[in-house]
Amino acid sequence: MAETEERYLYDLPNKEIVMSDELQRDQHSTRRHKTEVKAKRQAAIAKTHGIDVKSPHKYAKTHALTCGNANCVMCGNPRKFFGERTIQEKRFYQQDQEECGQDGNAADC
Repeated sequence: MAETEERYLYDLPNKEIVMSDELQRDQHSTRRHKTEVKAKRQAAIAKTHGIDVKSPHKYAKTHALTCGNANCVMCGNPRKFFGERTIQEKRFYQQDQEECGQDGNAADC
């Protein structure tokens, strides 16, 4: 490979990571560090609650105390189970009530 050619990630046969510049290297290491810290934090939470942690990287993308079932009342969407409104809906209805209260016209509301 000529020195003038650009080398990409995992371009070399021994899977050596080659970054094109300092910024990419810093972003890559920061991203990996944050993932590692998050997984360790969730593994610690699981251990605190008595859950056996065989693979700590399982918690890199999931929380320790989540059952993972979308139909579970605690893990599912609160709008589905409790009829809660989103923040955007609450804001809209609040503005609508304020406008109706200021005008005093019940026919417009």
